[in-house]
Amino acid sequence: MQNSKELKSQIRGFIVENFLYGEDNENLTDEDSFLEFGLIDSTGVLELVAFVETELGVAIKDSEMVPENLDSVDAIATFVTTRQQND
Repeated sequence: MQNSKELKSQIRGFIVENFLYGEDNENLTDEDSFLEFGLIDSTGVLELVAFVETELGVAIKDSEMVPENLDSVDAIATFVTTRQQND
């Protein structure tokens, strides 16, 4: 299990590469909603789920595919950390 800073950095790196096309947006904070920022659509959610499952090693149930778990860097980091501690 990695620390919170490393985990957030890995998640942010994925977002920058896949949704910001390699250009880090300084205005996007770890707390900002991907949906409100217009970064991720329904296809993007599937890409994000695949990333969490393959790169972070956390399987996501259908019932867990909700904004509370996947709509910001902070939300994903919290979700992943909680799942890793409980598995």
